[in-house]
Amino acid sequence: MNPIVLIPARLAATRLPGKPLADIGGLPMIVRVLRQAEAAGVGPVAVAAGDPEIVAAVDAAGGRAVLTDPALPSGSDRILAALAELDPEGRHDVVINLQGDMPFVEPGVVGACARLLETQPACDIATVVAPEASSGDRSNPDVVKAVLSMNPGGQGGRALYFTRSTLYGDAPVWRHIGIYGYRIAALKAFHAAAPSPLEQREKLEQLRALELGLSIWAAVADDAPISVDTPADLAAARAFADRTNS
Repeated sequence: MNPIVLIPARLAATRLPGKPLADIGGLPMIVRVLRQAEAAGVGPVAVAAGDPEIVAAVDAAGGRAVLTDPALPSGSDRILAALAELDPEGRHDVVINLQGDMPFVEPGVVGACARLLETQPACDIATVVAPEASSGDRSNPDVVKAVLSMNPGGQGGRALYFTRSTLYGDAPVWRHIGIYGYRIAALKAFHAAAPSPLEQREKLEQLRALELGLSIWAAVADDAPISVDTPADLAAARAFADRTNS
């Protein structure tokens, strides 16, 4: 297996414009994500940037970034555009799509996503889940839940469904974390397909993959990483950086 890690990022976020360049403990957020991805040791890492300012910030930190068309509508579009420039010969057979708004994601979580594709031949797309943070997660539509058929040992399993709806019963509820590992053929099939009925109903792209018949497997992380989507999230991330001096 020959993976590459790509981090899509653009300045025009709806709820927090400019967030890739937001300062967190003295570093732009996108640089923090880049450093965590590099520490995972999965493969080469690059930022698929929608704006030249992001490229400049990554270059200044000694990282690699590719400028993609700012009009591209989704992260998967940006990933494929960057991949075409970085790997025109198709040497990489796996791409890890790491969201640019998780500044403290554990390197081991990125590695766990990649290992699923290495150890599960039936896995087309790998992702990550974490235990619910509170009982309120079960009924919160902003918390995406993964329904898994767990492997023996409980460290991961095959995804049967993803939902925003309330889940009942005594079994664990798994929060979905937005990290994806794609076999290249699966990424291209996903990207070529139109949005599916379940995807449109739940507003969850991963359901398109399931409706296409692609197999998604999930590794279990100890905790969900801090994700920055709002000004309050950014304040929490800055406070975390101050507490940990990281």
